[in-house]
Amino acid sequence: MNNPDMRPLNAALMEAVDFIQAEGWDRPATLFALVPSALIADAIELDETANPLSLVVQEDIPEHIRPGSEELGEFIATVRWPQGVVGAILAQEITFLNSAEGDGATPRAARLFSGIISDATDMPAAGASRSLIQLRPTEAELEADPFGQDKVELLGGDEIAPGVIATLESTFEED
Repeated sequence: MNNPDMRPLNAALMEAVDFIQAEGWDRPATLFALVPSALIADAIELDETANPLSLVVQEDIPEHIRPGSEELGEFIATVRWPQGVVGAILAQEITFLNSAEGDGATPRAARLFSGIISDATDMPAAGASRSLIQLRPTEAELEADPFGQDKVELLGGDEIAPGVIATLESTFEED
């Protein structure tokens, strides 16, 4: 699909950012299944008009698998979703080097949020994908602003983490 509706994925990504932000830094990777809110609205008294997609945290990533590792990618690639799951989001801590800062750029701790909506669904958002980066505040930034830890600034772009997006897409392929 050429121009998928990004609004459902954007809303789901922001919900994932809020969830992970509340957990704090130095956490393992988190995988979310995206399901149509209509499927679970009755079970949890959900207002499905707020967002057409709901996040369901997956508890099965082994704790020894480090965020940003090749092992995490290999593990995610083995996931197969049951019927009803239309997308996925992976949140993980990484080291980020912002090439836009030029040659003097310093690697920074960051969170990477990558999400997709499977193109095999009949949703208007089918085929949508996006990755966002949240930089971890530095010690100097936290000294200047004691509440800096609570602020969330996200970076985005078209070519962020294409390998992670491809791995998430592979979880919807039939074996």
